[in-house]
Amino acid sequence: MGSISKQIKEASWQSNPIAYQVLGICSALAVTVDIKNALIMSGAVLVVLSGSNMTISLLRNLIPHRIRIIVQLAIVSTLVILVDQILSAFMYQQAKGLSVFIGLIITNCIILGRAEAFAMANGPLASLWDAIGNALGYGWVLVVIGFVRELFGSGTVFGFTVIPEFAYRAGYVNNGLMVLAPAAFIILGLIIWVSKELGGASGE
Repeated sequence: MGSISKQIKEASWQSNPIAYQVLGICSALAVTVDIKNALIMSGAVLVVLSGSNMTISLLRNLIPHRIRIIVQLAIVSTLVILVDQILSAFMYQQAKGLSVFIGLIITNCIILGRAEAFAMANGPLASLWDAIGNALGYGWVLVVIGFVRELFGSGTVFGFTVIPEFAYRAGYVNNGLMVLAPAAFIILGLIIWVSKELGGASGE
């Protein structure tokens, strides 16, 4: 259990895919206007990454080396389509709001990177823990960005108003910059800086 928790901690914090490796930042900019979209995107990546890592690990000795990337893409694409269809069936409005970004998980560098660098060289359980760690690392960054952007950009959290009415009457105005992509860049930069200061994204 100790080695599992260590593996997950290292993947989610010390070698965080966004804060340390600077991978998958497109969705961090595009879907983090509110925390709900950030959570849904994080969950989708968790499912796809876990499923693809385990499947590729199980098949790694059967996949011809020359076509391994094609096979990996086929597995990831299948899982992304399944996730997209499930979201469309049960969470239509959220799926519509995320638009093409669920489909673009196929090209997410984190997914293909872990498949090639880890799942092709390790067993299915180790690949599963690696996937969970990287997905959690990806997810907490998106959730933090989404929380800050929604709170200061819209005055809400999970769609519920949290900025009191008297604050608006006193002159408080929601920060319009927070609903724009540059705000995500700024917050992401602050997360990377804090992570490095705390030793998380520096591998210490």
